[in-house]
Amino acid sequence: MGAGVTELRYVGYAVADFDAERAFFADPWGLTEVVADDGIAWFAAEGSPQPFVVRLRRANHTGLDALGLSVESAAAVEALHARLAADPDVKLLGPPARLSGPGGGYGFNLFDCDGRRLEIAAEVELRAARQLSRGESIPRELAHVVLHAPDRLRTEAFYVEKLGFKISDWIGDFMSFLRCNEVHHRIALLPGPPALNHVAFEMRSLDEMMRGLTRLRAAGSPMHWGPGRHTAGNNAFSYFGSPNGHVVEYTAEVERVDDAAWTPTRYTPSREIMDQWGTAEGGPERMPHPRADPGLWQPPAA
Repeated sequence: MGAGVTELRYVGYAVADFDAERAFFADPWGLTEVVADDGIAWFAAEGSPQPFVVRLRRANHTGLDALGLSVESAAAVEALHARLAADPDVKLLGPPARLSGPGGGYGFNLFDCDGRRLEIAAEVELRAARQLSRGESIPRELAHVVLHAPDRLRTEAFYVEKLGFKISDWIGDFMSFLRCNEVHHRIALLPGPPALNHVAFEMRSLDEMMRGLTRLRAAGSPMHWGPGRHTAGNNAFSYFGSPNGHVVEYTAEVERVDDAAWTPTRYTPSREIMDQWGTAEGGPERMPHPRADPGLWQPPAA
């Protein structure tokens, strides 16, 4: 995809109850804390080479802090920055520079059209991914994020035209699934005030997802919806709530796309499209009602 985005690197959360969220992501969720410093903690997924997939920051509000995205090289960073700098509809937060935090890297920050901060990076120092053992039931990698957008088509166009994402599928006229590599979707969009809907983490297998679901239930984590299987992406799912009210998903068997042969489908909304199996308890109506993120249009915290 040239100078376009090639991967979803991490999700940054702002959390009011930092200690509770930090404990949740380590256990029972199953990430590994790699660094913690003065109200910030970084977590890796054991099966992923990314230096971290979640960043928690202590704040006076709860919401989405940032999304970390990758491009293929420092040259791609420079090319994308130059192209966006020439676009009057894009608000950049400075020139490319060396990045701090685990893995470092070279990149820049910008706002998407709804005010979410995006960090574009390359040359990040990767970590050694570990082969997970049967029964560990911890996330292998970060899977995707789903965002609410007040003008979904405008936000869809931003990610496609400005950052190089491609459309994989739609559900009716209200949901878009966007990819930046072979994974069916790394970002999906829903109508609503600009806010985070949920973040998904891919498990090694359906069996591991079910084992993880059982562990979370035993830990008392509220399950909003699942287990079931979506149609767009063909992935199994189960959605839970974190202590700060973020919705997090265990998913498995997410579809991989042959880019040259793929034709997007517009699915007609139905309960069967949302859950092929018809097994899931709860539903989207059990998710927290979206409210505009209080951290929109805010530069990186010092």
